[in-house]
Amino acid sequence: MSNTKSKTLRMILCAFFAALIAVGAFLRIPVPLVPFTLQFFFTMLAGLLLGGKYGALSVLVYILLGLAGLPVFANGGGIGYIFQPSFGYLIGFVFGTYATGTIAHKAGKLSYKRLLAANFTGLLIVYACGTVYCYLISNFYLDTGITLWPLFLYCVLLPIPGDIVLCILSIFLAKRLIPIIGRMG
Repeated sequence: MSNTKSKTLRMILCAFFAALIAVGAFLRIPVPLVPFTLQFFFTMLAGLLLGGKYGALSVLVYILLGLAGLPVFANGGGIGYIFQPSFGYLIGFVFGTYATGTIAHKAGKLSYKRLLAANFTGLLIVYACGTVYCYLISNFYLDTGITLWPLFLYCVLLPIPGDIVLCILSIFLAKRLIPIIGRMG
């Protein structure tokens, strides 16, 4: 019975985080090329609270809903969204959330240091996927010819200060919520 309750709780939390990520897409600060949203905050929090597997599943559910046509992405939805320069960040969210959750839930004492390392690993993965995808789509599909400096400026330098703050905020929140979720399941 407890195992069924635990699986049900994880599925509910996956759906909850998919919804939070969708809401996070509309909580944004406008910057050129790639919008700065709170999606990253909710994806990393999903990894920290749900672990790698279920955190990544919540992000994948969110992406599938958007690709199916629901306007849950920062700039809409639908299958054509894969041709947006920012779609690489969505791909990165899946892998970044998985890495974050896996590192955070390793055996041993749950420390701020490990949670921060988990979030920064996830951030690195998200930025790598987002930047490479933006470069490829911009130069080879959209034919807008973005060079490396503007790419680095818009995809890394402008959003990274805010995302570092989000990494730090999420670890303090996660440190308090992980034990509560553990008692629920």
